[in-house]
Amino acid sequence: MINILHGLGLRFLALGHHTPFMHIGMAHNYRNSSQAVQAVRDAGYEISLGLMPKSVGPLTFVFTGTGNVSKGAQEMFNALPCEFVEPHELKEVSQSGDLRKVYGTVLSRHHHLVRKHDGMYDPVDYDKHPELYTSRFNTDIAPYTTCLINGIYWEQHTPRLLSRQDAQKLLMPVRSAAGAPEGCPELPHKLLAICDISADTGGSIEFMTECTTIDSPFCMYDADQHIIHDSVEGSGILMCSIDNLPAQLPIEATEYFGDMLFPYIEEMLLSEGSEPLENQNYSSVVRDAVIASNGSLTAKYEYIQKLRESREYAQMLNMDNKKRVLVLGSGYVSGPVLEYLTRDSNVDITIASVMEEQLEQLTKKFSNVTSVHMDVLKHEEKLSSLVKKHDLVISLLPYSAHPLVAKKCINNKVNLVTASYLTPAMKELQKSVEAAGITVISEVGLDPGLDHMLAMECIDKAKEVGATVVSYISFCGGLPAPEHSDNPLRYKFSWSPQGVLLNTVQSATYLKNGEVINIPAGGALLDSVTSMDFFPGLNLEGFPNRDSTKYAEPYGIQTAHTLLRGTLRYKGYSKTMGGFVKLGLINPDPYPLLNSDAPRLTWKQLMCKLVGIQPPVEYSVLREAVFNKLERDKSQLEAVEWLGLLGDEPVPTADSIVGALAKHMEMNLPFGTGERDMIVMRNEIGLRHPSGHLEDKFIDLVVYGDNKGYSAMAKTVGYPTAIAAKMVLDGEIDVKGMVIPLTKNIYGPILERVRAEGIVYSTHSVIRQ
Repeated sequence: MINILHGLGLRFLALGHHTPFMHIGMAHNYRNSSQAVQAVRDAGYEISLGLMPKSVGPLTFVFTGTGNVSKGAQEMFNALPCEFVEPHELKEVSQSGDLRKVYGTVLSRHHHLVRKHDGMYDPVDYDKHPELYTSRFNTDIAPYTTCLINGIYWEQHTPRLLSRQDAQKLLMPVRSAAGAPEGCPELPHKLLAICDISADTGGSIEFMTECTTIDSPFCMYDADQHIIHDSVEGSGILMCSIDNLPAQLPIEATEYFGDMLFPYIEEMLLSEGSEPLENQNYSSVVRDAVIASNGSLTAKYEYIQKLRESREYAQMLNMDNKKRVLVLGSGYVSGPVLEYLTRDSNVDITIASVMEEQLEQLTKKFSNVTSVHMDVLKHEEKLSSLVKKHDLVISLLPYSAHPLVAKKCINNKVNLVTASYLTPAMKELQKSVEAAGITVISEVGLDPGLDHMLAMECIDKAKEVGATVVSYISFCGGLPAPEHSDNPLRYKFSWSPQGVLLNTVQSATYLKNGEVINIPAGGALLDSVTSMDFFPGLNLEGFPNRDSTKYAEPYGIQTAHTLLRGTLRYKGYSKTMGGFVKLGLINPDPYPLLNSDAPRLTWKQLMCKLVGIQPPVEYSVLREAVFNKLERDKSQLEAVEWLGLLGDEPVPTADSIVGALAKHMEMNLPFGTGERDMIVMRNEIGLRHPSGHLEDKFIDLVVYGDNKGYSAMAKTVGYPTAIAAKMVLDGEIDVKGMVIPLTKNIYGPILERVRAEGIVYSTHSVIRQ
């Protein structure tokens, strides 16, 4: 109790409040408990004089348990000017109580335990069937508690006082304390500290996962991020759970225990350990203290064996209850996903892919990973059987495969995580997903993914201070590092380029100064390119991407007059791609002449057909015809020649011309050994504050790939996906239905945890008026 009062003083100070608790030290700073009591009384005297800041409001302390542990804490608490109230009175005193005293309540089982089906409490029934009960502590008591002193031990199948999810809800802002001076800092939430005297890790306080120590007595549990950090600053609940408390007052503890033991020393010395217990001439006190005699537990302590057996059984169940994850796809993103998830030895992973060599490499690199060689799209029954055996599926397949995977997850009631867009085909499954009671998370990669999360973090913070969003512009691009952009496209590929190529001929819609701008499909997008100079040294350009206006509602920014999401490339990319569009190379329509059963064409022959001349022709004749088709643009012609599209190399077999070009680029524009890629993201959000002034918020994310590690794209897609998957496994994300990361309870922990993986963003602001 002494320790947590000291901790409260530190926590209040970190939050901007100087309180009398600052004058209470840790227990080991005092020679004995009497001296400690006097320090608490001195602090209490200041409280009684009204020296507690009005901004913190009335303080409430809740004691759980009725044994010696709880009574000892209450004895120290009594040295403060305190008033004990009934639990049902806690809400009222926490809001309008007297600041010249502190309030306490002692919690027994009947105050918070109720049967699930009828809301009643029966002590006899509870002892027999604790699994039929639930605790209302999180809703009826905790929201009105400043400091919890926990003295109860938790057993399997009994309700917990607080879970991780409860803590997240309790870390919500509270209304300002009545009478608080204007401008004084407010408390972030009511529940500030927990002193778990039981030191029962993972017990009645689920998120108390490790004991603190005398030399490092406090930690902070940040429920939003689900992390523990060694500081009294920042967001979260102050935790104290020292498990060797007598060592803080060693002389007094030794004297006390010694005085209690001394009268029985002679009796114990005269005993004969080899004789049966019933033959010993013990007093009842000593006899009752004997735990084992002649190799077996005494009658009073036979329950210990039952406890051991129940714990062993629980551990066995825990071993059998490993979380099982199915990862579909073994491409570049799979590495970070597996690396993150296999950090938890309680997670077993199965990875399924058609790429046998990649599977072999991944299973050698990571423990707890087994592989299945299969084509997911061609073996639906096998896929369904695999899904059924797992708790979660992560699909790293192309977005077109996700509806099939989602249907298998629905049928088997298994959760699903994917980094890709929530397509119309996936949205059609919303009702089926809800009916199955599962969670399907989409758009938790980079773009979409981190772009959403960074935007929503800024938007939500702006709304908290009453600001409105007047504009939102976001650009993102995966690029080669500047020193490796040495080709006409200024671009390289570590995966199939077909999607990148097709994006250049898609339509786009965005909002600019209140006007909806529609760009038709077919290549007009490349004529809407603008120079992006926020990083002048990178020589970037950008163009709109898909329909930006659809984000106004999910982002909650219907007030914005400008809404634009776009793609970043190095300058010259769009012009080069424009040349390919002019030549008809970005054509997704079926082209039978390139099928595997057709005679092989050379690029020269294909180009002749595209420009309308009859082969065979001289190189110079074809070159001139292509030059004319490109409207005499030399840089576009140089790009065509650089890629060998006028030569005699065979065109790869494909269903379409763009498919053949994609395969050709994949072979000719790969990242070389030691070459790095780079991710660049810029969010610009215009805000209007209640005062009327305008603020531009800039959020920048730049990530480089590792020479001998993961690419920037793999990291920024893989880690957020893995973190979201782990949150689903751990119950941090439990909402059912189709989910994208637009709420704080999802984007907050992901943004915090990607920082630890080297994905760090920066922000700055400019006030315009």
